[in-house]
Amino acid sequence: MTETTWKPVVAWSKPEEERAGTPLLVAFHGYLSHEMDLLGLAPLLPAEFTIASVRAPRAMGPGFTWFPLMHEPDFSIEKVTRSVADVWAWLDTVRGNHSSVTLLGFSMGMAVATSALRHRPRDVAAVVGLSGFAVPDDGDPFFDDAGTLAARTPLFWGRGQEDQVITPDKIQYTHDWATEHTDLTKMLYAGLQHSISQAEMGHVGEFLRAKVLAP
Repeated sequence: MTETTWKPVVAWSKPEEERAGTPLLVAFHGYLSHEMDLLGLAPLLPAEFTIASVRAPRAMGPGFTWFPLMHEPDFSIEKVTRSVADVWAWLDTVRGNHSSVTLLGFSMGMAVATSALRHRPRDVAAVVGLSGFAVPDDGDPFFDDAGTLAARTPLFWGRGQEDQVITPDKIQYTHDWATEHTDLTKMLYAGLQHSISQAEMGHVGEFLRAKVLAP
């Protein structure tokens, strides 16, 4: 069987001629969303970054998804790792043009971002997770948590106190994993539901300046 290379739909914050040498921030949208969703955050992020907002591979309902929801019968870790492997195959075609790679994900997109970190921790400068979670690895060797622990990559994890979408078991797993394996900055926003606030984006900007741009 011939191996195919995934060519995702990507929305860029800068034209191609302005990207060389800039830090790259790759954005992964949430369940049933699309690549234009997170590109709207660009004005709230440090202007030094080139943002690449990537469309998930699987069409579903009004948008796209990275893999089935964890409570659905067709969910499997293999489907998560296949999606993340495709992300890295694409990333390897563009990352050489940039000074660093940072990953940002909202909701299910945070699961993609953290899984991508866990697969190749030394290739990621930082991760921003918004209203999301990390996927339990079930011992799959795709997840290099020993390497992730050694790298201690900076992770910003922000979520709303009133978020009813991300279940307590996912929050607890993510808290335990992130606390042990990353340089964690954790923020909880009063009154915020399953969304992103302007105050949160201000904190994300501070995090990116301190952890990616300053070094």
